[in-house]
Amino acid sequence: MAFMIAQRAFLKVYLITLVERHQGYGYQMLEDLRRDFKNYGYSPPQSEVYRALHELVQQGILYRTKQLKGNDPKVDFQEIVLYHFTPDGQEKAKLYKKQIKTDLDRCLGLLHKAVADNYGP
Repeated sequence: MAFMIAQRAFLKVYLITLVERHQGYGYQMLEDLRRDFKNYGYSPPQSEVYRALHELVQQGILYRTKQLKGNDPKVDFQEIVLYHFTPDGQEKAKLYKKQIKTDLDRCLGLLHKAVADNYGP
């Protein structure tokens, strides 16, 4: 068992949640995460976000589709990759998030103990 939760596992939970909320594309999700964690001094590396997405696809939780970013194919040539749940992906995602929640709770306990033991109540 690791001391703290792995960065990629942490990111995968957030990526699953982002897909639950809306079917986004990788760069959009990266920007959302960077914005959400900026005040905490954390900027998820692009490589880790894309590795996490790739693992979620390999695990059969997500699948990818491609589409043009804009509405006019005569002008908008940028292709984006959208992520969606596979037919049983939501159930797999739910189980994965449950497993990670246990790890997060353990990490929180360790962090709270460290603060209390070393910095007082």
